[in-house]
Amino acid sequence: MADLQKPGERAPRSGQYEIVGPRGGDAGGRERTVTRGEPLPPTPQSGQRYRMSDPTNNGSGKKK
Repeated sequence: MADLQKPGERAPRSGQYEIVGPRGGDAGGRERTVTRGEPLPPTPQSGQRYRMSDPTNNGSGKKK
């Protein structure tokens, strides 16, 4: 399973983050755009997490 982040954690990379259900399944295809270092927003339901689905390719998400 891919690395999952909790709401409120800092985004490790800029890009689109997919919301996944409590057991790791798809939560309806909803995504949020988050900039690296910003906190991930609250999810619609308790127990949901975020998974990186589409990283930004402009260089802002690269680790230093």
